[in-house]
Amino acid sequence: MPDADRRDTQEKGFLNHMADKEQGPGRSSRAGKLPEAEKKLHEAVCVLLVELCERFTFFGIVCNMILFCTAKLGYCSHQAAMVNMGFVGTSTLTPVLVGWLAEYLVGRTKLVCICMFLHFLGTALLPVVSFPFEDVHIDRRHVLLTLPKREQKIVFYFALLTASLGIGGIRAIVCPLSAYSLEDCGPKELLSFFNWFHWLVNLNSAVVFVSISYIQQSVARNLGFLIPFVSGLMAMITIHMVRGEMIYKPKTDSSLLTTFGVIFSALKTGCVRYRYLSTAVASWLDHAKENHGGHYSETQVEGTKSLARLFPLFTFQILYRACIMQIPSGYYLQTMNSNLHFGGFVLPVAAMNVISIVPLLILVPILECINSWLFSSKDTGHSPTIYIVVGHFSAALSVMAAGFSEIHRKRFPQVEQTLSEELLLVSSMPCFHLAPQYILLGVAEALVTPSCSLLSFWLVPERMRGISMHFLALFNGAGCFMGALFVQTAHTGTQGIWFPHLLHEGKLERFFFFLASLMMVNTLGFWAIAHRYNNLHEDCTNGFRGSLPGEKLLKHKKAIKHYNSVLESSPILSPVEKT
Repeated sequence: MPDADRRDTQEKGFLNHMADKEQGPGRSSRAGKLPEAEKKLHEAVCVLLVELCERFTFFGIVCNMILFCTAKLGYCSHQAAMVNMGFVGTSTLTPVLVGWLAEYLVGRTKLVCICMFLHFLGTALLPVVSFPFEDVHIDRRHVLLTLPKREQKIVFYFALLTASLGIGGIRAIVCPLSAYSLEDCGPKELLSFFNWFHWLVNLNSAVVFVSISYIQQSVARNLGFLIPFVSGLMAMITIHMVRGEMIYKPKTDSSLLTTFGVIFSALKTGCVRYRYLSTAVASWLDHAKENHGGHYSETQVEGTKSLARLFPLFTFQILYRACIMQIPSGYYLQTMNSNLHFGGFVLPVAAMNVISIVPLLILVPILECINSWLFSSKDTGHSPTIYIVVGHFSAALSVMAAGFSEIHRKRFPQVEQTLSEELLLVSSMPCFHLAPQYILLGVAEALVTPSCSLLSFWLVPERMRGISMHFLALFNGAGCFMGALFVQTAHTGTQGIWFPHLLHEGKLERFFFFLASLMMVNTLGFWAIAHRYNNLHEDCTNGFRGSLPGEKLLKHKKAIKHYNSVLESSPILSPVEKT
């Protein structure tokens, strides 16, 4: 009996403590809620503004990099494509690295200042490369200040590296997904958020591709890289203005190193036990548990197991991302070698990217209506895997259409065309004939990216969501580098025939057909495993996401809070029953 009395006393004390904690804010004046709401709205607007400014900077650097590398630095077409894809891949991976540094080595506040400086330095060095510094007059003397090619390339690569590190810091520290307070959102709300988030990002990129590409290419190509500099400066000023409220500090329950440690510990222990003991376990990751000879707790291993369930999904995104990387590489080269004249006006090469963005801007409101209808059913849980399958198939069709467009383009006679003061021999085929491949890839992005983000965020415990999004970024970055590897392999293996410098002298269509065949196999492979992610509600209710002991304890505490609030506010219970 003394133990039972002690437990009753502890439970009553805990309930009273929770009641005081819940009533504390309620005793304050309700007028204080409005400033708090305004503060959260201010923070959300600032985070979104910084996100858009950073994307403006990123797309401003990417949009005409191939034209700059070929016309200014003298690169071959495949080298310029690889540089562009390498920069995109590096900018995708750096948030993962910077996020780890912020948690374990440097600290978030100090590291965000370092990343802002790197971002400023990179965007400031890019004009140094693009400026020829011609027509400079010193003491009535005309001076030409041009960097040698070797130094120019060194400065260019250093600027790209520092800019990508700065971009990674802004994305990881200032604008992580956890800063948008998505913890209490359901699948429908999360998919809606990801849809509109990517809609805003792509609307921003459409403005960049039209405005900056035209300035860089036609009006003042040497001033073009100043626009990313100004955009980055604007983002840094915004961070400085609200740095106290904007720098989000996430929970440190799990880490990328812990996840990798669980995997390696399971592999090591599993190999030893298979060789000497041959002990059977439910999952190979269970070998990392302490009660199976590993070094990690059950909570850490179970979280890693839920994440490992998504590895097939991540793997099938690698080849898809390599196809998406054809927009700033293969498709760009096709457009650059087509007739850009339209009604006496020379279209910017990167402006064709807008054609791939328009389907996304149109489809998002339509998908919102479809999702509202699908998620309204409570009997079956709707999963967006069908969107991913259709998106992958659309990407395969896009690359295949690019191959046929390349055959069609080379049938037109060649004409002279001036781009960035460089005279090029291009096909007389109007560039709008390439629109179908851009549209199909835009449809793929509208379907795949928000759906993958939803599955990566929802199908893991709350404490593992940040790690899951990091792994998605790692695999997306791997897809960018795989695209660059495909280009290099195709160019080297075929002696420049499959990815030539001069498109009319090679067989670029063979590269597209090869990539389309790989993407079709990738689509069928994901279709075969899509049933693993079919029912979101079943995963939620049957214990998948709530199976960890920590989350069960958290739910128990929330239930106690709710029970206590009912006791305090219910007029039905008598004072004797409340005690």
